Amino acid sequence: MQSGIDTPKELGRPHWSAPFGVKSFRYQWPSDLATSWAFEMETLILGWYILVKSDSVVLLGIFGALQYFGAFLSPFFGVVGDRIGYRRMLWLTRAVYATLAATILVLSWMDTLTPFIVLCIAGIVGMIRPSDMICRYALVAQTQPSQQLMGALGVSRITSDTARIAGALAGAGSVAYFGMTTAYIGVSLLYASSFFLALKVDDHHTPDLQKVPATPLQDLGVAFTYISKKPVLLCSVALAFFANFLAFPLFLGLLPYVAKNIYLTDQAGLGMLGASFALGGLLASLVLSMNLFKLRASQTMIVAACSLFVLNLMYSHVHHMYLGMFLLVCGGFAQSICLTPLAAVMLRVAEPAYRGRVMGMRVLAIWGLSLGLFVAGPLIDAYGFVFTATVYSIIGLVLTVGMAIIWRRDLWQSHAPANVHI
Repeated sequence: MQSGIDTPKELGRPHWSAPFGVKSFRYQWPSDLATSWAFEMETLILGWYILVKSDSVVLLGIFGALQYFGAFLSPFFGVVGDRIGYRRMLWLTRAVYATLAATILVLSWMDTLTPFIVLCIAGIVGMIRPSDMICRYALVAQTQPSQQLMGALGVSRITSDTARIAGALAGAGSVAYFGMTTAYIGVSLLYASSFFLALKVDDHHTPDLQKVPATPLQDLGVAFTYISKKPVLLCSVALAFFANFLAFPLFLGLLPYVAKNIYLTDQAGLGMLGASFALGGLLASLVLSMNLFKLRASQTMIVAACSLFVLNLMYSHVHHMYLGMFLLVCGGFAQSICLTPLAAVMLRVAEPAYRGRVMGMRVLAIWGLSLGLFVAGPLIDAYGFVFTATVYSIIGLVLTVGMAIIWRRDLWQSHAPANVHI
């Protein structure tokens, strides 16, 4: 059983294509890609539908929050993954995605789709969607050699980054040119493809039944205790929460509002904005996957998080679309440089028997995005987008710097375990 963090000598810097030498990853990667593309297409298609049909930024905020509502239940998904294996979880969740997408397709074809129905289905999807990150990262950690973990996570993130580019453009453009029903044919086919590819994914997970507590609640109790005794894990979860609460609502969930009311553009413009943020993330993932630089993980994620909030502050005061797109590219780069090392550190520190629960706690931080969207909607209605975004950015920057100062021994000092070169 592996514990702790590997030494630089053990990690090395393998070629970017090394993860594909693992058969399971050759099926998991395209399955993740299809799911990510479908996620992004679906979010933009339905987000624009809600905004146009209801003309309410509050409902748009609720829709965005529902996409990640299930983050609250992610620790339980982590328990399930540790008990039954992550591959079975992957099969089940991706079958549900395909079924619900087909439901929206049929309702759209029958012209009976309404914003209320969309919100209900978004709530169901949101209950299980955050578990997808648990399965992806845990399966990578289970099937990849330790020295390839960082590169494999970078390659894995490329699926979501390319999806935010191609999925954003395809999602917004397909509705504009072909209509809702045709667009959802593509979404449904992507989900179906991801399910069948997932059937070929391996899982080397073998739970130690003698150490598994009798109930899921006891499992969760063990996980909370385990994380609380490891400052690196605790700080990583806190940083992920700050980013989701105070940065991502403005870059992601409220993007349709920015496109329509700040830049005065249409679906095509929305797609370009979404693709800009994703382009930055893709560039960062490519840099990380190629292992070109030796990075001190914790220092990297702290600096990148601070950069993200500074860019967020600048973005909130920009009213020109092309300058906004440039800042979105920079913001996407910063968030990927922050969150990928964060995930690698957590997976290396966590023992294999705890990886599902540890990643469940990490995904729980996504609940911050839902809270951020719920709060942002009324604030924008009352005080405007610029004020809300400015307050979010300043608070996020202060909290991140404060955390780095308080836990500097574990997060910032160069000889700290979290700062091993990756």
